[in-house]
Amino acid sequence: IHDFYALSFREQPIFSTRAHVFQIDPNTKKNWVPTSKHAVTVSYFYDSTRNVYRIISLDGSKAIINSTITPNMTFTKTSQKFGQWADSRANTVYGLGFSSEHHLSKFAEKFQEFKEAARLAKEKSQEKMELTSTPSQESAGGDIQSPLTPESINGTDDERVTPEVTQNSEPRAEPTQNALPFTHSSTISKHWEAELATLKGNNAKLTAALLESTANVKQWKQQLAAYQEEAERLHKRVTELECVSSQANAVHTHKTELNQTIQELESTLKKKEEEIEGLKQEIENARELQAQRDSLTQKLQEVEIRNKDLEGQLSDLEQRLEKSQNEQEAFRNNLKTLLEILDGKIFELTELRDNLAKLIECS
Repeated sequence: IHDFYALSFREQPIFSTRAHVFQIDPNTKKNWVPTSKHAVTVSYFYDSTRNVYRIISLDGSKAIINSTITPNMTFTKTSQKFGQWADSRANTVYGLGFSSEHHLSKFAEKFQEFKEAARLAKEKSQEKMELTSTPSQESAGGDIQSPLTPESINGTDDERVTPEVTQNSEPRAEPTQNALPFTHSSTISKHWEAELATLKGNNAKLTAALLESTANVKQWKQQLAAYQEEAERLHKRVTELECVSSQANAVHTHKTELNQTIQELESTLKKKEEEIEGLKQEIENARELQAQRDSLTQKLQEVEIRNKDLEGQLSDLEQRLEKSQNEQEAFRNNLKTLLEILDGKIFELTELRDNLAKLIECS
């Protein structure tokens, strides 16, 4: 990381995009391992002093990609939104997942363009080596390599894999027809509690994404202001050079170079403005998701209130049932007493009937 920041003064970003970064699993050589939790900035850097192109990506203070582009590298599209290239000295394969096919195609075009530029630079370096005659000159004319990242070669067809996606599903138990209202309300409450936990997790992710987008917008605005100041300075310089008549040819050459630099800066400004618009759109989407979360939270509160009402109704029904059972028990006791009295009266009537029958027989 220290070397990376030390080189930042002589290396300039010439193209940037955002993507999810992956590396091949060093054990299986088949599965992808994500090296960033979210989409990060992936940039092409050019070192004008050594004529070297590199791909660099940072996740916070950690360099998750630091790869020097060499002529024998190949960037392969494995799907509409995913591409990869191999780095043999680092013993890894890098993979990038883009948000759209357009971003993937643009990155692949830049890769091919800078790969060709690296090939031409290597050929020029070899020509210089052939022209040198002393041993010291021969040793100084070798291939240009990055001090941080070794040269990369293209991976084999066996290494071209795409991320695997697994889906886990759990069966949900259906409520029975004889279940009590309290049990049903408890099931609803647990369901909404799980929904609330999911919403809280999504809210945390959206908050982090919103903070990151805001920080990126501020960074791009600062870069835009710096580019605008540089453009104004170059315009002033062109005006000053035009005023010097004695150096007309030199002024014309410098003017052409400065105009080209201004055009490049204007193109960079336009790209940054497009990226800012994209970030604004992401912020709007985050706000919409926040509104949906608030709506679902309100619905959950309404369900909880309804659940409390159902619990109160259930408690009232239980009290009524207990009272009814007590009344039925008292009624059974009274009926039993009445039956005992009735049995006694029937027995007395039976004795009376027998006595009357005996009297009638005697008379």
